[in-house]
Amino acid sequence: MTLKSALQDVKETTLAAVTGLLGKLAYLASLRRAQGRYEHWGMEVVHGPESSERALKTAHAEIVAGVLRTPLASLVQDLRESSQNSGVAAHTYIEGMRDNFDDLLPGERKDSPEASHLNSVLVALSRLEKNRGRATRSTS
Repeated sequence: MTLKSALQDVKETTLAAVTGLLGKLAYLASLRRAQGRYEHWGMEVVHGPESSERALKTAHAEIVAGVLRTPLASLVQDLRESSQNSGVAAHTYIEGMRDNFDDLLPGERKDSPEASHLNSVLVALSRLEKNRGRATRSTS
């Protein structure tokens, strides 16, 4: 039996089961607790709290970077897939992410260029989804 590092385990097992970049981002944000600490019981049992924390934070940073590098058109499709997999309307899904913005970034600085960029992406996705909903209603 080959042992995986905590980071490999997060990427190849935990995150592989989550649909979409935005789905992965929302999932990792949901693991954050007070003081920005991550809690994942299974990871902590297998890898220990410190290794789990490091791996989850690293994976979170990689997912944020992936979201910020992805073209908006691709993120629109990702939003639809991530929200559908969660059983929530796309507009509700993206608004939920915006409501929990503080947990979406792995670092503590919410005034960083990365935070501004991510906020802009979420606002754009929200507006595109809202306008899509209006267009759908007006053509039906």
